[in-house]
Amino acid sequence: MPKLKTRKSIAKRVKRTATGKYTYTKPGRRHLMTGKGGKRKRQMRKDGVLQPCMDQRIKKALPYG
Repeated sequence: MPKLKTRKSIAKRVKRTATGKYTYTKPGRRHLMTGKGGKRKRQMRKDGVLQPCMDQRIKKALPYG
């Protein structure tokens, strides 16, 4: 059986934690930060956690991850 390919687009965006959850960096932090409010910027600092319903899709996209 051939090796499975990793979806690189997802591999770059998502990391697996030790408990098995998937985290990602929230969007909107790259530039134009002066126009955003303080509360919004603080909320973007924390990593987001993917919903458990997405786990099956992520596992299929990252077979060795």
